[in-house]
Amino acid sequence: MRFVVIFFLLLLSFTSLNAQKIREIANIIGVRENQVIGYGLVVGLNGTGDGSSSEFTIQSLSNMLQTVGVRIDPKNIKSKNVAAVMVTASLPSFARQGDKLDVKISSLGDAKSLEGGTLLMTALKGVDGNIYALSQGSVTIGGRNGKGGGAKNHTTAGKIFGGGVVEREVTYDIYNQNFANLSLKTSNFKTAISIQDGINKFFDENIAVAIDPRTIRLKKPTNASMIEFLASVLEVDVKYQREEKIIIDEGTGTIVSGINIKVDPVVITHGDITIKISPQNILAPNDIENSIDMKDGVKISANENLLNIEDDKITVSNLTRALHKLGAKPKDIISILETIKRAGAITAKLEVI
Repeated sequence: MRFVVIFFLLLLSFTSLNAQKIREIANIIGVRENQVIGYGLVVGLNGTGDGSSSEFTIQSLSNMLQTVGVRIDPKNIKSKNVAAVMVTASLPSFARQGDKLDVKISSLGDAKSLEGGTLLMTALKGVDGNIYALSQGSVTIGGRNGKGGGAKNHTTAGKIFGGGVVEREVTYDIYNQNFANLSLKTSNFKTAISIQDGINKFFDENIAVAIDPRTIRLKKPTNASMIEFLASVLEVDVKYQREEKIIIDEGTGTIVSGINIKVDPVVITHGDITIKISPQNILAPNDIENSIDMKDGVKISANENLLNIEDDKITVSNLTRALHKLGAKPKDIISILETIKRAGAITAKLEVI
């Protein structure tokens, strides 16, 4: 199978400070979604449901029929038009009774497809065991792939848009609170202090204090409600330094990197390839014939198994593009980056997913 490397040169990291709104880098503690889950049955399948080997499905069907006055021994049930499923959904913060939810349906047994099925009423519970929503409706599988299509169509999972109804609310009286806490999406001492100072400067009083590198304690001013206060806090601009990071997805061969992540001088041998990265490197005459124009001032030459790169500032962006143009496979590029990181020539954080 041939992999294709996709280079997303996103501005994930900079060495300079950037202005960001607090809502983009922090959350209000207590204001969050809650996950709910339930077990149910999808009926109306055209012979594509669970087989007789899925005993839990047969028992569940028998139990369901008893609730409507039909008693039947599970041993006598041979239907393949029913499938046992798990139903999941996210309960938004401050969701009220009657609000609609999108729910996800996933097969538990050996059903071949849930296409055309209908989910019977299913209770969705939280981690505390209480029922927070009910779900029922026609299952939507999603897009179809014709001949020559891309990804495979997974028909044993689907959705019901608006198929859940909130029955129980997660109570959180934020209006009558005098204090609130912000939680940074990424722990950072400088960012916590920057948010503290930015809020205090905006309101012209000491109402925010960073109690650790992730949490900022807030005190509501006397002349505003908590809702008004938090709405203003989330819109405050603060100085924020993004963390330098390289993200590698080994499964797809995708590399996501900031364009300014520097690679220090280093020499690496990987398989049949030798990579030499050095500032002010002088190319030999026979190297110039095989040089690659990167269109950004970076001089790169390939002489059989030797890759020379010269520039005053070599970046991960330059290196990955050069290797890609030379025909290096994704797994080789990923391995090279990991090795350079281990050698200390890349100071940015490298995260493999």
